[in-house]
Amino acid sequence: MAQFPVNPHRLDPYKNFKFRVKWDGRYVAGVSKVSALKRTTEVIRFREGGVPSNSRKSPGRTEYEPITLERGVTHDPEFERWANLAFNRAGDATMSLKNFRKDLVIELLNEQGTVVLAYRVYRAWVSEYVALPELDANGAAVAIESIRLEHEGWERDPDVKEPAET
Repeated sequence: MAQFPVNPHRLDPYKNFKFRVKWDGRYVAGVSKVSALKRTTEVIRFREGGVPSNSRKSPGRTEYEPITLERGVTHDPEFERWANLAFNRAGDATMSLKNFRKDLVIELLNEQGTVVLAYRVYRAWVSEYVALPELDANGAAVAIESIRLEHEGWERDPDVKEPAET
């Protein structure tokens, strides 16, 4: 079976530098890095009394790693707005219990800019917000802001099919 059923001529896997992130139905400007989508299922080991020389394994609880989004610091307030829904200096009464969780979509694009894979992330919320990185007068780097998202899982969007490449 070919790696790419629709495009058997394609030998190279997709690159990691063309992607988009969307929440609230809009693409988020300037996202330059997304951490890996990772889940781990706990292993439950047990032994049977009549078979003492080896153990059996079965799946236990599944945990999803937080996702970190990074982008260069600009005047776009989207990261800060979302972070402020879970925590606001004005006090707990200003927390938005209705809106602090969001579903988001992470899309991977091919070299032509066509969506080839998409993952839906469910019930995410901002657990850490970095408004400004460490500043260094001797440095020569872009200032990066970031958010860390806790969430309740992700899955591949089955509606996104391999596009025919020309």
